[in-house]
Amino acid sequence: MKFIKLIFMLVIIMGFVASAHSKNILPYEIKQHTFNNGLNLVVIPYNSPGVVAYYTVVRTGSRNEVEPGKTGFAHFFEHMMFRGTEKYSDIEYNRVLKLLGADSNAFTSLDLTAYHIVASADALETIIDIESDRFQNLKYSKEQFQTEAGAILGEYNKSAMSPYLIMNEEMSKLAFTTHTYRHTTIGFLEDIKDMPNQYDYSLQFFAKYYRPEYCTIVIGGDVNFEKAKSLVEKYYGNWKPGSFVPNIPKEPEQTSERTKNVKAPHKTLPYLYVSYKVPEFNDISKDVAALNVISRLLFAETSDLYQKLVLDEKLVDFVSGSMPMNRDPSLFRIYARVKKDENVEKVKNEILDAIEMLKREQVSPKKLNDVKSNIRYSFIQGLDNPDDIASTIAYFVNLTNDPNSVNHYYESIASVTPEDIMSTAKKYFGSESRNIILLTSGGN
Repeated sequence: MKFIKLIFMLVIIMGFVASAHSKNILPYEIKQHTFNNGLNLVVIPYNSPGVVAYYTVVRTGSRNEVEPGKTGFAHFFEHMMFRGTEKYSDIEYNRVLKLLGADSNAFTSLDLTAYHIVASADALETIIDIESDRFQNLKYSKEQFQTEAGAILGEYNKSAMSPYLIMNEEMSKLAFTTHTYRHTTIGFLEDIKDMPNQYDYSLQFFAKYYRPEYCTIVIGGDVNFEKAKSLVEKYYGNWKPGSFVPNIPKEPEQTSERTKNVKAPHKTLPYLYVSYKVPEFNDISKDVAALNVISRLLFAETSDLYQKLVLDEKLVDFVSGSMPMNRDPSLFRIYARVKKDENVEKVKNEILDAIEMLKREQVSPKKLNDVKSNIRYSFIQGLDNPDDIASTIAYFVNLTNDPNSVNHYYESIASVTPEDIMSTAKKYFGSESRNIILLTSGGN
């Protein structure tokens, strides 16, 4: 198996080298077609004999929950979509998948809901049949709806003790006053509690967003583009488009630092959570590319800050930073778990000093090139099966509706210079756009 994987990785790298002249990081051809009803199809034929990955990307996440009191419905439908139709009940749907030996799941984020299946290539028509049916004909009773709404509350309560849920909820409310990123994917607790009373609204939500113009089907693996296009036309061709366009509120500019101390309902080590306002994803933006590079420069395990705080002085269990790529302006996120209460201020200052240093001193070209090479190599390493390839394309399709944005983005990464790092740090890492949450023990 190790030998096979090595050969496969060599094939990927050879494909990458061959594509370097075209500046495309993805070493596979992307084929795309948009149908008359607005449904988007993306196919990545790839040498994976007998295996396909099938993703349905709905460009609807908690970002789209614009009505007051109605948060959590994008995540709710991640669950509800498995409730079945008249043609395929939930039991029959699962029976078919089991017979196919298929893996099926779903996930929700701020910007999307995605449903995915990995199965044998000769089952493609069956997959398209059952998936097209539930997207067009989902049916559930009020009792089923209320049962699932109760399960959502149970899921929330199960996670309620998690420091990350507490911190993310508090940071979302602290950093955003207007935009729908103010609530997390699972929704506000008061809305979840009221969800069993919102059966009629759930039907409206489905009718608004589960429409072809909001959806992209991504198929990767052992698949013929023309055959896939014909099958999708056969099963999805009568799906009617909608007309709803949400009015996503724009977040006002933040003009001063915001801080909040939060008590956990239990004993915990102190968590420090620092964020900065950053722009929405743009595949050709030097700022977005530079911010992603900065996250590695400052917080990778090889970084000076990580070495100092985690390995040398042992002040924290971990420190991490990331630049989430979202459809609207979002947050550069920095987390650290501090081992002792008395060291919180020192850890915070070390993090802020490392950021300030980026503004004062240019990173060396060698160090920058090493980080950029690592980013590109890590990406290539992650393309070792149809599911990973399809999920990667699904992620970028959600952001831009263009699968080729993956190539444009990594081209932007490659073009980042030391000057770009310094100017971007100065532009986005000011105290006026900073938010700080400190989570400490509050229970027994």
